[in-house]
Amino acid sequence: MSDTGKQVKITQIRSLIGVKPKHRKTMKALGFKRMHHTIVHDSNPVIWGMIRLVRHLVRIEEKA
Repeated sequence: MSDTGKQVKITQIRSLIGVKPKHRKTMKALGFKRMHHTIVHDSNPVIWGMIRLVRHLVRIEEKA
């Protein structure tokens, strides 16, 4: 079900000030520490579910 070898690059573009606590915890679980921080994760349904929850706070780029 997961795309082996594919990765997703995620960059935080919005502040967490005033964001729901659940969204803050999701951002922390994804590995974000500060604004404009970029992280790379393997593309799988778990990561995509987390991204969907905080899609208004991040920029997403798929890597081959």
